[in-house]
Amino acid sequence: MSKNVAAIVRGNKTIDLENWKIPELGPNDVLIAVSAVGICGSDLKYWAYGKCGRFSLDGVPMVIGHEAAGVIEEVGQNVKTLAVGDRVAIEPGISCKQCDHCISKRYNLCKKMRFCATPPVHGNLCQYYVHDADFCFKMPENISDEEGAMLEPLSVAIHTCRRANISKGSHVIIFGAGPIGILCGLVAKQRGATQVLTVDIDSHRLKIASEFGAADLTYCVDKSLQDVAVLATELQTIANDDGCHAALECSGADISLKTAVHVCRPGASVLLVGRGSAEVPLPMVKAGTFEIDIKGIFRYANTYPEAIELVSSKAIDVQRLITHRFDLESANEAFLTASDPHQRAIKVMIRC
Repeated sequence: MSKNVAAIVRGNKTIDLENWKIPELGPNDVLIAVSAVGICGSDLKYWAYGKCGRFSLDGVPMVIGHEAAGVIEEVGQNVKTLAVGDRVAIEPGISCKQCDHCISKRYNLCKKMRFCATPPVHGNLCQYYVHDADFCFKMPENISDEEGAMLEPLSVAIHTCRRANISKGSHVIIFGAGPIGILCGLVAKQRGATQVLTVDIDSHRLKIASEFGAADLTYCVDKSLQDVAVLATELQTIANDDGCHAALECSGADISLKTAVHVCRPGASVLLVGRGSAEVPLPMVKAGTFEIDIKGIFRYANTYPEAIELVSSKAIDVQRLITHRFDLESANEAFLTASDPHQRAIKVMIRC
């Protein structure tokens, strides 16, 4: 393996393909020949601006990518559960496995978490990648490598719906019909939600959400509408209920987060999946008076086995979300496509 082509970002809307040194294989690691990597919204932020939320490149080039699957080429001496030739989905975060968060199975909150393509940790949009075997999941034959890469965004949706306590009979409002919003709708329906109302400013994405079975009702918001009370009233009229059991904010729009509190019934939950402004004024008195829980979402934990089962059983078809495909050599075109709204991309997949 004298060559390992990797996609490097510097925050200038350009992908540089460079030969990247393969890290040394540790006793608990596996070496993976990466086969498929999806482009996420966070990848686009590092590509375009060199930062995403509180994480920044600070001028240091980084291998991008964290939604990946591949084939094991080599295993460390302590690895007993995986073998050369196994096809695996890569859970991109490696926790310390020892702190209180890890022991309590909320390892996504581990302070020592090393997450792919989150500075200073490099990502996996490359030909070969070394990862902790504990966070590599063998895929059954009926899951393709592309579907394996899609298990990562599906995990965000599973974690969100778990924390939202969505179950049989739940009414759900989802703000944002991007990949995560659509996947949240699909997972919510699998958990028994009887009504999912999806809200977006893009009518095409809402149409896709409906066609995929991720939304029972949709509402296209006029971009000029900034009155929370008006938007909340319109959504409640469409939903025709006493408020939703869970409002999932997947768009990163501040007005959506504010509106989410107003469309909830007493005892409901608002889930912060998208990332908007650092500080957003919210109707906290209403939330407190009606015991509306506001919950954060940070990645996921313990979701990959359920994600594999949902895809393997054909309960959720993640393949349909992949609208564009590129080879690694065309990574620049792939990122330009993913960032261009006129391309109407849902999920862009890169083959390594």
